[in-house]
Amino acid sequence: MTDDGFFLVSASKDGKPMLRNGDTGDWVGTFEGHKGAVWGASINKDATYVGTAAADFTARVWDALTGDEIQAFQHSHIVRTCQFSGDQKRLATGGKEKKVRIFDLTQPDAEPRVFEGSPSGVRALAWHADDASLLSSMSDHGGFWVWDVRTGEVVQKFETDKPVTSMEIAEDDATVVTADGCNVRFWDLRTRKMIKVHSEPFLVESASYCKEKGYFAAGGEDMWVRLFDFETCKELDCNKGHHGPVHNVRFAPGGETYSSGSEDGTIRIWRSDFHLQGAEAA
Repeated sequence: MTDDGFFLVSASKDGKPMLRNGDTGDWVGTFEGHKGAVWGASINKDATYVGTAAADFTARVWDALTGDEIQAFQHSHIVRTCQFSGDQKRLATGGKEKKVRIFDLTQPDAEPRVFEGSPSGVRALAWHADDASLLSSMSDHGGFWVWDVRTGEVVQKFETDKPVTSMEIAEDDATVVTADGCNVRFWDLRTRKMIKVHSEPFLVESASYCKEKGYFAAGGEDMWVRLFDFETCKELDCNKGHHGPVHNVRFAPGGETYSSGSEDGTIRIWRSDFHLQGAEAA
């Protein structure tokens, strides 16, 4: 959240990531410069910088206010994901190289720290709130790892049957929601145990959890975006409109809305209380 509201940044196969108003979806600007598909994008908590990860072997940092490129970090293979640390001073990247890199944004010309050992490429990253831990999932192997950023060592390993395609740390800083295969899983980082699993009859590519509302949302290959009650896993809403698989789902701050990005080249924003409004009208 900022004085100007909140914002949404999108990655796209056309190589042109975009910044939008998170409330209305209105276009703010396009970051131009990548020479390949952009597979991942993130925005720092002050909405001043945007990070992008692309098929042109680079991760880039952009000025979110002017659209200017600030830094391009060269890699040796496709970069799939990038995430800003909570203190906004570091950018973590991962991709086909089977490595996690951490760049110091206060010293952009310095060599990054490199964490090695992943059995396959890195698909997703998530910083813990205290910036002391970093979570990573592998492209071709199930589960995700927790790295101690101070030592570069893996301190926890969580296992799943299928590769984790989406990973998010909830507002409580202890619950992790992941998508793998047909499953949405919830994990407790403190106890190192899985809290619950919800399964669908289709491939789930992404899931997001809003503890404040008690909802989670999921989307995948069936092209629909579903909203669920966290406690009961009861389906509350089913949003139809995309014409391709849904690759990403995320709640907005506060959970009043959630967004979905699809292979059809669109982003859609849905109201999380629409099902309640419909019930009252009926």
